[in-house]
Amino acid sequence: MDSGRVVYMNGVFVPESEAKISIFDSALMFGDMVFEMTRSFNKEQFKLREHLERLYIGIKLLHIPIDMTIDEMEQACLETIAKNDKVFSEQDEHRLMINVSRGPLGLYSSVFDGRIEPTVVIADFPLKWTVATMAPLFDTGINAVIPSQRAIPASLMEPKIKNRSRLFYQMANIEVSQVKGDNNWALLLDPDGFVTEGTGDNFFIVKKGVIMTPEGRNILRGISRDYIFELAKELKIPCLEKNIEPYDVYDADEAFMTATPFCLLPTISLNGIKIGEGKMGNISKKILKQWSKNVGIDIENQIREYGKEVAHLNSDTPTPYQFKR
Repeated sequence: MDSGRVVYMNGVFVPESEAKISIFDSALMFGDMVFEMTRSFNKEQFKLREHLERLYIGIKLLHIPIDMTIDEMEQACLETIAKNDKVFSEQDEHRLMINVSRGPLGLYSSVFDGRIEPTVVIADFPLKWTVATMAPLFDTGINAVIPSQRAIPASLMEPKIKNRSRLFYQMANIEVSQVKGDNNWALLLDPDGFVTEGTGDNFFIVKKGVIMTPEGRNILRGISRDYIFELAKELKIPCLEKNIEPYDVYDADEAFMTATPFCLLPTISLNGIKIGEGKMGNISKKILKQWSKNVGIDIENQIREYGKEVAHLNSDTPTPYQFKR
């Protein structure tokens, strides 16, 4: 079924169903690429420039020879949204996926008449399909589970580059999905045993009115994570980075995870052991309320409405966080 959506591919817009990359692309062969995912509020992109700035740092560090400037990339993103908006409902938000790879490997240049260039793909997809099944988590919360899989430290692979070489995330998700119980999300430790991040989200705890999050050394420094610091400053709530051990999580008053699609979700337990009162805490609520106020959308309510809209979906369908047993 034709969605009517189009995808930007190296300067050309093509129907979503026809958007294809080469089997010889470095993204497929080596996971050699960088990407960003953004979202909108009331159809306006949130922190798009910050996402692109992080993307271009990754491009720089990976030495991807792209000629496209960051301004041109931003314009391509906005054009992609404009071309797709007519097939989005009034309630839909735009979730952009921006992928940049090195392009086909030079070994196969003869297949492309010697023309090898980076692959740039910008896809625009309704946000609801990413977040709708997360709606119940505002009530049930997330049970964070520490898997045997550790986070890859910066000394081995720079985690601050957002890339697709993330098999260790996938292994953590698979392991955690086999743990008894519902709403299990992986929370990775670094090789020294300190908490780092989830497999697509950043982690925070609250203790005695202070918000704390793992240091930025061995994590992806999320755009939403950065925004928590801004919101905390607005609300005059202390917020700091520090080494966090599992013990500190057990001893916390509340905890939450952040990510671009869902913004903030409560984490109510770690390895099945209740955190605080085992529900969304007051500071978590204040942060989410202020975020909603700033963007002009009741974030929790929007996700709940999306949940009702797609209630026919099979909740057992694998997601980036959950796999069938």
